[in-house]
Amino acid sequence: MTYSQLFKKEKVVRQLSLVQLIAYFGAWFSNVAIFSMLVEFGASSFTISLVTAMLFLPAIIISPFSGTLIDRLPLKKLMVTLLSIELIMTIMFLFIGSIDDIWLLCIILFIRMGSASMFFSTEMTLLPKVISGEALQKANEIHSIIWSFTYTSGMAVSGIVVALWGTDVAFIIDAFFFILALIIFIPIKLDIPVANHTNKFIEMLKDGFIYTKNSPIIIKMIFLHATVGLTSFDAIITLLADWEYKTVIAVPLAIGISNAVRALALMIGPFVVGNIINKNNLGIFFILQGIFIIIWGLTQYNFYISLVSLFLVGFLTSTIWSYTYALLQEQTKAEYLGRVLAYNEMIFMLTNVLTALFIGVFASILGLNIVTFILGGLFFVCALWYKKYF
Repeated sequence: MTYSQLFKKEKVVRQLSLVQLIAYFGAWFSNVAIFSMLVEFGASSFTISLVTAMLFLPAIIISPFSGTLIDRLPLKKLMVTLLSIELIMTIMFLFIGSIDDIWLLCIILFIRMGSASMFFSTEMTLLPKVISGEALQKANEIHSIIWSFTYTSGMAVSGIVVALWGTDVAFIIDAFFFILALIIFIPIKLDIPVANHTNKFIEMLKDGFIYTKNSPIIIKMIFLHATVGLTSFDAIITLLADWEYKTVIAVPLAIGISNAVRALALMIGPFVVGNIINKNNLGIFFILQGIFIIIWGLTQYNFYISLVSLFLVGFLTSTIWSYTYALLQEQTKAEYLGRVLAYNEMIFMLTNVLTALFIGVFASILGLNIVTFILGGLFFVCALWYKKYF
């Protein structure tokens, strides 16, 4: 099945993809603006990594509860509410004025990213209820491609916007994109019946945990998918822009272009290797991912050369992400999808947080290239683990 065939056959995939395209595009304006703002404030490497961790920490804390809510509540109403919260929190970024407001920034990010994480889990719970098999894998790949495309275009354009007009303009543009996403999403008809759960919230929470705990294959797949979190390089890219590249190019542009190049690879990768990846060669994909990250570490001394290696870093990532996610979705019973995928999101985000904190603690001690080598080497460990247990 091709992407065009899936779009033609499944109306809900077309509609949700459009909402994703608009909402995600706007969201990336905020990321460049936030990290550029931190550099302007003179934030330390640890502060930058702490803010990076705050992008992922909410999912770790709320995932077990959000998964139970997703399995109980009407999906569309829940998604509208979550998009609205993201809109309000985006507007709140305008009130951050100095390094003294970092605490407020962390609170706003926590609420916004908690809503974003729950929105994502709701989307991914919805898809297996309307499609399955190859169509489900292709839908996951489309989601990954949209994420990558908006990451590419959003980061690149945002870098220019922030450099020319400042961070506030980027936040305002972000807010308008969320408004547009809501306008398009609200009329969409989602004929997904609400599960008739008679159990109380706490009982469902406990039941979901027991189901996950007693399913060894699901636990393995959750940790397999979480390895992609080792590519959480926002802090490295920001620190490189500030420490190494600011004499060559403006910091916001360096952040935006670096992320755009990486995301371009994330978008192109599934088209090239999406039909090649399978259970037999997944370990090879992990090894290649590690090699590409190490090559990036070797070329970080030069901004323009590093862009080439950063493209390689992103080339396989989205394919590994979408394939391992589809494996987990297909192994999970429909009535437990919300809770299992929420636990998956929790572990995945925990990997992102630990990666960000590792970068923050050791960047100034070991150097960014050594930190990058270590993260690349961990993918060799992942390959060995996959070979042994799958």
